Amino acid sequence: MNRILIVEDEPDIQELLSAYLQQAGYQTSLAGDGVEALELFRSASFDLVLLDIMLPKIDGFGVCELIRQESQVPILMLTALDGEAEQLRGFDLEIDDYVTKPFSMPVLLKKIAAILRRAGGVSTAPSLLRYGELTLDPEAMEVRLAGRSLELTAREFELLHTFLSSPGRVFTREVLLAKLWGYDFFGDERVVDSHIKNLRHKLGIDCIETVRGVGYRAAKEAP
Repeated sequence: MNRILIVEDEPDIQELLSAYLQQAGYQTSLAGDGVEALELFRSASFDLVLLDIMLPKIDGFGVCELIRQESQVPILMLTALDGEAEQLRGFDLEIDDYVTKPFSMPVLLKKIAAILRRAGGVSTAPSLLRYGELTLDPEAMEVRLAGRSLELTAREFELLHTFLSSPGRVFTREVLLAKLWGYDFFGDERVVDSHIKNLRHKLGIDCIETVRGVGYRAAKEAP
């Protein structure tokens, strides 16, 4: 299992990234400033560093430069700084990719997987997820019901993947919005209800359960 060091000073974003990556099969360690990041990096082995730039004590550029003096571990910069100068500086420091906020969680996950593949990391793609006659293949992004392929949108696929990856766990609308639309999405939460309604219609089976006043979860399979 690949291990990722998340260096981010915003607790909400830090927690969201950690939860999402753990659900995807990664181990995570968290650092809230540059000094803590370097201490953690030197105390354990990591397969990738997810690095913010605007950090207390030592900024992300400084952390990156110091890491590069002793390691070629993959580094993905994740920051609100979207200027060309900042991106070029990052690549001059030999980062592997640069993602600007706001970002898509599913796209970020794909970028991490691609970086790890290039670095020769062990694949963390989960095996098929099953619910009765329903199967979900995360690698092929394919859903089948009784052997018949279902045409889902990317959002519908990610919703179903989220529920089937954590059976029994209740996801609030706020969490689903953050995971699939981005942590700073300011739209109407009812967009989640609309996508789930469409997903249920396409599935034609009762696999997504509404928890009244809270959110949604994967329903228990019928015995």
